[in-house]
Amino acid sequence: MGQKKVIKKEYRITVVGCGHVGLVTGACFAELGYRVCCVDKDKKKVNNLKKLILPFYEPGLFELVEKNYKRGKLEFTTDLKKAIRNVQVIFIAVGTPPNPDGSADLSSLERIAYLVAKNLNSYKLVVEKSTVPVQTGEKIKETILRYRKNSKPFDVASNPEFLREGKAVHDFLHPDRIVIGVESERAEKILRDLYSSLKAPIVVTDINTAEIIKHASNSFLATKISFINAVARICDLAKANIDKVAEAMGLDPRIGKEFLKAGIGYGGFCFPKDLEAFLYISKKLGYEFSLLKEVKRINEEQKKYFVEKVKDYLWILKDKKIAILGLSFKPDTDDMRFAPSLDIIEFFLREKSKPILYDPQARKEAEKLLKGKKVKFAKDPYQAVKDCDCVCFLTEWEEFKHLNFKKIKKLMRMPLIADGRNMLDKRYLESLGFKYLGIGT
Repeated sequence: MGQKKVIKKEYRITVVGCGHVGLVTGACFAELGYRVCCVDKDKKKVNNLKKLILPFYEPGLFELVEKNYKRGKLEFTTDLKKAIRNVQVIFIAVGTPPNPDGSADLSSLERIAYLVAKNLNSYKLVVEKSTVPVQTGEKIKETILRYRKNSKPFDVASNPEFLREGKAVHDFLHPDRIVIGVESERAEKILRDLYSSLKAPIVVTDINTAEIIKHASNSFLATKISFINAVARICDLAKANIDKVAEAMGLDPRIGKEFLKAGIGYGGFCFPKDLEAFLYISKKLGYEFSLLKEVKRINEEQKKYFVEKVKDYLWILKDKKIAILGLSFKPDTDDMRFAPSLDIIEFFLREKSKPILYDPQARKEAEKLLKGKKVKFAKDPYQAVKDCDCVCFLTEWEEFKHLNFKKIKKLMRMPLIADGRNMLDKRYLESLGFKYLGIGT
């Protein structure tokens, strides 16, 4: 997992932002042997990190943070000015949340660029790690040039992240590619040095191209998901099997099997936000990316379609107890941002159903987001399904595949399973006496 060869040159690194991208980036660079300072303006978060209390769940991350914090390779602070002055390389990994019009809120990046300018005491390489719209690098450079007090040199670069939540540590240390967008040989050399111990192809581009790569990648993956979900709707109408359709399609190397899993649609912070941002960017540049509008529409409809399938079977949803197993947008994370479960729960609530919720990791986040809603939380799956009329599987946690379904059937008032991820064995469940509702199966 760790360092592959001895680092030839020592670089001190600052990572601004201790969120899902920043904390993983900082911990993994420390694991590679660099001295890393992670900065966040949230004092409570920083104090907790110093106590080794992480702000979110990510497999393998705690072990890296604990190990490298104790050996002095990783530190946490709120003092951004000092963190800028003491290093050569600054990775910006702050949030770029969507504005109502779909554009990205880049105010945090502007603030950091301003502080870099005011504290430019030696050469700095300022690297965008956050997902940002194309031409953001130009704005960062303009801001530093506008506010710097001296003529100390600096470079701006783009190094988009491709970290999947739930597999982020592995993805950093074993990447399938590393993209660096640079304007100078000096910046390229530093970034090549930083990643020299990782075995992966390095794609070197200009900054604008690197910025587009991330949005284009995520938008294409979202397109694959919406495509297979649209085909799943046809399979439902034609009484065909989407899993077999996807299996055969995926064996074609031109298509590939990844992201061809039908279900309730994509969620999380990246796909919805990045697709929306790419739509906005394209329109601003003069191109109407109507394909992505349809990708978004299909994804939104898929959640409602899932609830309608349950309603068609139960007829009346009012006062029905609906067990929801799985709340996070994907397994192995507690991230609830743009999770499909939130909209599905809302649809059930509008029908005056009684949702009972369970998730192995996301309960704390879900309680914050659903505060004031008429929902209940269960301590385990079996408590959730007791006397319920339907159990909905919305996240493909591995533990759900190994539940005692004979016990679940006895606990339920109505043996109805709605599998929003096509993750369960339909034939087995039907042999036990369940009515099984999948997506396109």
